Order: sequence, then C-alpha cells, then structure tokens
Amino acid sequence: MTTKRRLSTIKGMNEAKVNRIKESVNKLLPDSEIMNALQVMDKRKQIFKIQTGSQEINKILRGGIESMAITEAFGKSRTGKTQLSHTLCVTCQLRNGNYSGGKAIFIDTENTFRPERIREIAQRFEMNPKKALENILYFRADNSEHQTELLDTVAAKLHDDGNYKLIVVDSIMTHFRVDFCGKRELSERNEMLGAYLSKLQKLSEEYNVAIFGTNRVSADAVTSI
Repeated sequence: MTTKRRLSTIKGMNEAKVNRIKESVNKLLPDSEIMNALQVMDKRKQIFKIQTGSQEINKILRGGIESMAITEAFGKSRTGKTQLSHTLCVTCQLRNGNYSGGKAIFIDTENTFRPERIREIAQRFEMNPKKALENILYFRADNSEHQTELLDTVAAKLHDDGNYKLIVVDSIMTHFRVDFCGKRELSERNEMLGAYLSKLQKLSEEYNVAIFGTNRVSADAVTSI
C-alpha cells in the first residue's frame, strides 16, 4: 500500500484529497489484513521450501529457502552467491515433499546470468536442460528505477501464471549503490531501497513465492546495505 506522503507528491494531489481517496478505498476493500492466530497458522501451511542443492545449507535453512519470505545471501565477490542463484532456478523446478515444483524469475543487475550454468546444473540433477531453461524468465535491470519498475511486470506474470515459485534478484544493491552515492543521498537511497524490499515482500506473500536476493559486502559504511 502506498503511503500518504508518497501520494501527496503527485501533481494535483494534496493531503485532504489523499485522505478522501484512502477512506473510499478502505470502504470497498474487505478486512483481509485482520486475521486471528488460527487463520495465520492456516495461511502459513501454504509455505513451501526450495532446496538449495547443498545438504549443509539445507540444514541451516531447515530444508531450504521459504516461500512468503525474502532470503538474502551476502558476502565478498566470488563466494558463490551467483552460483547459488543459478542453482535455485533449477532446484525450484524439482519436487520436494508436498512441493510440486515450478518456474523461476531471474532479475539480473550485474549481467551475471549464464544459461550455460543452468544447463550444467540441470544435468547434475538429471533434468532436461532445455526444459530447465524454458522455465526461467529473465529480466535485465538497467538502473535502480528500472529495477523497481520491473516488479510491476513481475507481478503481472505472477498473476497470469501461478506456476512461478521463485524470484531471484542478483544483486539487490548494485544499482542503488551506483545511483545514490555519497552521504547526502544516503537517506533517499534507503527510502527507495526500503520501498523496493517492501514490494518484494508483498509479492512473496500475495503470490506465495520464494524471494532470493544477493548482496555484496562493502567495507564502506555508506555503500553497504
């Protein structure tokens, strides 16, 4: 849900108009956000887990990465974050207990996606490499604004096709670091990043998908997440 502050920045809008619009919308919408604990428990029964391809990581995550949540892998360059991203795009297509498998969406911010890796990983899991590649939808994000706008396209895909079970963002922070550099822009960057992560979380809950993001560790406090 968009905040009053953000709506008020739209040309022709003011606080009074925003309040009237939100009041009208609230009357039309059901109390879907109000649930008792039993209803919350029933909703959480829909959660599934995607195995990572590593028994040790699966143990740490108690079975794999969860749907309805954001899982982040962070570390220095060349520590396996992108490899794990590729692996998850394949393992999400495999059955795991009550989970029947599904498709993946890969949002690439650093030009790290390599189809040949997918082929190799698919062969490791005795999958058809061509089928594995066909089940991965690829997006290239050019900057932080484009990266954010892509989530609207992703939401439309999730709405039209319920077989998508995983969204990978490799990496979450890259464009935000470049587009908002220096201490003066730190506040704006954090606001934009917070809105982006909030949108990702809402997608994961509304469509019951798992979100996996990577983040490179930086020694600079201004550029780190």
